[in-house]
Amino acid sequence: MKVRTVLLQLLGGTKNSHALRRWVNLWPPFLGAGIRVIRIAPDMKAVDVEMKLRWWNANYVGTHFGGSLYAMTDPFYMLMLMANLGRDYIVWDKAGSIRYRRPGRGTVRAEFRVSDAQLNDIREKLKTLPKYEPMFQVEVKDEHGTVMAEVEKLLHIRKKDLAPNKVSTPGNDQTGS
Repeated sequence: MKVRTVLLQLLGGTKNSHALRRWVNLWPPFLGAGIRVIRIAPDMKAVDVEMKLRWWNANYVGTHFGGSLYAMTDPFYMLMLMANLGRDYIVWDKAGSIRYRRPGRGTVRAEFRVSDAQLNDIREKLKTLPKYEPMFQVEVKDEHGTVMAEVEKLLHIRKKDLAPNKVSTPGNDQTGS
């Protein structure tokens, strides 16, 4: 059984958003940083994440540690696309960047959304392209809706290759591009 399948099963599978939310909240990098998934839509097209400022996730000037702000945005677009595109697609996080707009204090929140139009666009592009690398954005906001950070995530998506011995990762691209 592939690692991805085992991990998704351990996390409750893609069919049970409540179990997935519980397991992700217990994942050591999130648990240690105080990151909490507060909602995963049953169709995996919406995820809401928050993080309260605590002594263990503050930086040396008493605001949210930047690494924790980025970590709270890290896996969600990849997981959402994996669940919605299905097993015929390979999805990887390829790159990410964060731009800090203001110091984060108190509780910060990020809301991830994937629309049917975005999913259809990915499927259509991959009918003619060997890979597609869409960019997704999410804002980290405070309790008042003020943007604390802007995060961009570049994902690598391709249809699964039918050749059994090919391994497709963003760093091991088999298309020659």
